[in-house]
Amino acid sequence: MSLAILYEYPETDEEGIKVTAQDMGIDLKYIPFRKISVLIGNGFFSFKSRMTDYGPLIEDVTAVLNRAQSKNRRLYSVSILEGLGKYVVNPQRTESICFSKLRTLFEFWKNEIPIPRTVYVPCDSHDLARGGVQIHNEEAVADLVQQDLGNGRIVIKPDAGTHGKKVHLAQDRDSLVEFLDETEPSIINPVGIVAQEFIEKWFYDLRIVVTKEYGNPPYCHPTALARAGLKDFRTNTYLGNMVFGVKLPLEVQKTAERAAEAIGKDDAWVLALDAMVNVGEDRFLDDEYVKSEFEKLAPVFQKVGDAKQDSQGKSRDFRAWSRSLETVFSAYMNEEAYTNIKRIIEESIERNKRRVLFHEANSCPEFWEQTRNIAGINLAISLLKCAKSVEGREPLPAVWNSFRGGHRER
Repeated sequence: MSLAILYEYPETDEEGIKVTAQDMGIDLKYIPFRKISVLIGNGFFSFKSRMTDYGPLIEDVTAVLNRAQSKNRRLYSVSILEGLGKYVVNPQRTESICFSKLRTLFEFWKNEIPIPRTVYVPCDSHDLARGGVQIHNEEAVADLVQQDLGNGRIVIKPDAGTHGKKVHLAQDRDSLVEFLDETEPSIINPVGIVAQEFIEKWFYDLRIVVTKEYGNPPYCHPTALARAGLKDFRTNTYLGNMVFGVKLPLEVQKTAERAAEAIGKDDAWVLALDAMVNVGEDRFLDDEYVKSEFEKLAPVFQKVGDAKQDSQGKSRDFRAWSRSLETVFSAYMNEEAYTNIKRIIEESIERNKRRVLFHEANSCPEFWEQTRNIAGINLAISLLKCAKSVEGREPLPAVWNSFRGGHRER
């Protein structure tokens, strides 16, 4: 059995997968997915760069780790690879659902996974009539949204967005209309408006990792990442928030497994679920105390950020850079303020374990830096084990039986 990894650029996670494969004794092939041409025709197929024909390599591969960072490129690559009869981690169905927040929420909803109340309006904020006249729909869309979510705070978010980009919190009718007016069709928001009730999640949210090897039940890792901060209602780490490793109650783990299985079904997959704890008024400590603990921790967390940005060290000796990153993360986690905030979050989750709402699934999560060091989860191992788990499985039906020489044998 031969395994391969596909990606656009060798980022930190991809380098981590490669060194982990070496440590596991796996010969991991490489498939580029940027400056290549994919040729299809009646009885023809080829996959080439300007210098290399990757057809023979792909023909020999059984399973592929799809690490294209762009959601759209992942959808294209998995379509091509599955058309060639290759197993892909993650499969096309899973990628298609994870591409869209709304599709993900519908799968959760159908499987009775708790979610935030969400409204989808399949109408853009502006339309063009004949003669180039612009029609404004934002007032009508606002009516529809408030009709279902009320007049309180409402979150507007792009359906296919990441890292909190273009996510807005409307405080009232005027700001809701203003944000709707700014919304327009784009690669991360193909059509319509997605609006969601504002969840009183206090100062953190959760990234929960669930994996599944083929033939085995799903497994939720008992430690989750809590992304935390008081700067903004968006608490993901891309915006500079801190991260903590927190233990999950068994009840939350079991719900996460059901949520991930609703997305991935019986295939082999690796998913990171985003969830919010609807704390509401159950804030058993004053925000000023929490803020003071964040302030104590900030200088040490800055050193983590500096180490992550050491691109020269990363490219010169990736293993040595990884060890240095482990050292600064360890110092961060040994701080008393880290322990205090971690304890607050874990108590909050335990007190509200029946109020955890799932709202997103990520099919290509980042992991080598924070997830590996904070939660102790090296997803490279899970990805490789998932790919190897299809060994001996009945081959997928292939559109092309062979593509030696750039064409199908007749």
